[in-house]
Amino acid sequence: MKKISYILFLLMIALLTACSDDKQDTKASEETKEEGLNVDKGLLNVEVTLPASMFEGEEDIDTVIADAEADGIDKVTKNDDGSVTLKMSKSKHKELMNEIETSIKESIEEMKTSGDYASIKDIAHNDKFTDFTVVVDKAAYENSMDGFVALGLGISGAMYQLYDGANPDDYKVTVSVKDEATDEVLDEMVYPDDLEDIETE
Repeated sequence: MKKISYILFLLMIALLTACSDDKQDTKASEETKEEGLNVDKGLLNVEVTLPASMFEGEEDIDTVIADAEADGIDKVTKNDDGSVTLKMSKSKHKELMNEIETSIKESIEEMKTSGDYASIKDIAHNDKFTDFTVVVDKAAYENSMDGFVALGLGISGAMYQLYDGANPDDYKVTVSVKDEATDEVLDEMVYPDDLEDIETE
């Protein structure tokens, strides 16, 4: 899980770094499309390409390559543009997706039970992690920093979709925060659209 977690951490950094460039101009938009995470699902194998923006330097790339090879990825290629392509069997990709799903569910359970987020009463989600509902105690929520949980859920859902083959320019994760007592929607965030706003708050 540590190897997978490291790759996921790099993806989170990439999403946060890239969001400020998404809406500047057409050229930036085209560059974002070219650098988006790409998943090619063939008949026997699956290729996942991690964009160069996910890596800070050669050390990060080499670490990811070493970890991926040790984790049973069939072929790891460092591309000329700085991206890294992971080629694996469909069964390995399924295993990877299962590990990501397990990691997300474990994180959600920790958010609910650790006591670090006192206002949170429950967190529900759909099968593909495109929609999350965070049920909270309104008074406790409004006097806390628990809203940052939505950021983690948004990034987790985005990561799952991208590794599962979603178009990097056409995916959404909606996180709704509801009051336990009244079912009132207190907040609703849509990722990656709202990532830039959160960064500047």
